[in-house]
Amino acid sequence: MKLIKADLHIHTNYSMDCNTSLEQVINRCLKIGINCIAIADHGTAEGALKAQSLTPFTVIVAEEILTPHGEIMGMFLKDTIPSGLSVEQTISRIRAQGGLVCIPHPFDTFRRSALDGRILEELAEQIDIIEVFNSRSPLSSDSTKALMFVQKHSIPGSAGSDAHTPHEIGNAYVEMPEFNGKDDFLQALAKGNILGRRTIPLVHFASAWARLRKRF
Repeated sequence: MKLIKADLHIHTNYSMDCNTSLEQVINRCLKIGINCIAIADHGTAEGALKAQSLTPFTVIVAEEILTPHGEIMGMFLKDTIPSGLSVEQTISRIRAQGGLVCIPHPFDTFRRSALDGRILEELAEQIDIIEVFNSRSPLSSDSTKALMFVQKHSIPGSAGSDAHTPHEIGNAYVEMPEFNGKDDFLQALAKGNILGRRTIPLVHFASAWARLRKRF
């Protein structure tokens, strides 16, 4: 059985707070041996859709979609889902595209965009994947809460670097069997092994700088 290394949360310059080009993402992945990625830009699937035709490895089209209660990640999407919709509407739009519902950086103490535990409990039956390790989440206690949640509800756990700069790519990944399509992906993910390390908090300055550059 062939195993792949999947970083399931990467940003590109299609996000408002990232300057990393698709070419930089591809080159970095090839250099470090990451051979499956989910590009999950803020508010758009455009970059991920374009990347699929450029990369020699698997790209999952994803998007971080901001709802009034926090972010939800759609995976295996075909088109952009607008931000600002309710949690229920967002999940419905993901399902309409045949996509999977993933919750990024749950329980993150320092992110206003993280869904809180009460809402997660209410949504549990509608969630396909929970990100249990995000390299940009600094507290191990938050990851522990995410692990406890997936164990309680029997939901597959994922991992991603949440890279906004090229050198963050691969800081977290899932070593998992190869897959073919979204249904096969869930089965492979459940058999995966999560590996990685936390990113130093200083990288958030790069995101802030990117946001300022694009604004002005």
